[in-house]
Amino acid sequence: METSTLPPAALVTGSTRGIGAAIAESLAARGIRVVRHGSRPAPGVIGADLADPGAPQRLWQAALEAAGGTIDVLVNNAGLFEANPIAGSDIAWLDAFEDTLRINLTSAAQLSRFAVQHWLERGHAGRIVHVASRAGYRGDSPDHWHYAAAKGGMIAMHKTIARGYAAQGILSFAITPGFTDTAMAGDYLASRGGPGLLADIPLGRVATPDEIATIATFCALDAPPSMTGTTIDANGASYVR
Repeated sequence: METSTLPPAALVTGSTRGIGAAIAESLAARGIRVVRHGSRPAPGVIGADLADPGAPQRLWQAALEAAGGTIDVLVNNAGLFEANPIAGSDIAWLDAFEDTLRINLTSAAQLSRFAVQHWLERGHAGRIVHVASRAGYRGDSPDHWHYAAAKGGMIAMHKTIARGYAAQGILSFAITPGFTDTAMAGDYLASRGGPGLLADIPLGRVATPDEIATIATFCALDAPPSMTGTTIDANGASYVR
């Protein structure tokens, strides 16, 4: 089994803002070498538009190079959340559905596959943290079938990875936030009545990115191996299982 004197490295997708930025900062504060990804290149950020089917492979290779050849943790956080009313044209509805699945699910599957192969080839333990959503269990609004479907698929993929590779030290964890105080969620809250939605959250407020980052960091670094396959809810008790 390979060993390295370098601190562990983590690739965090969608890490230029919101939950992803908070996760990257939390991991870095623990001494992890964080490789950041965004839809566009920037200083210290690998740019990759995950709507492009070839982008995940290019991102993985660039991340490996930036990390010195080994990645220990993958955080699948990048996501797209845009309304897709069923009253739209057939082609527009289908295009929006497939774009959301590609960015929210298929690209995460591609990166997970590259990570699992990377660890298996090296006899190296690794962890994947999937930032899914409450919508994967509870569903979402009539304009967000595609988002709920993608996040439900991510949860199923996470469970499959956990069951398939635990014996090789490859662990998988998922987080299912409800509404979180980010620009993406803020647009949705405004469109759905804003404060009225808070009545459905017993805690009385939405989650913060730092709260989700705390959970993600625990999964990436501290969760005992027996927790592989776990899905952690963070929704203020708005949906309990």
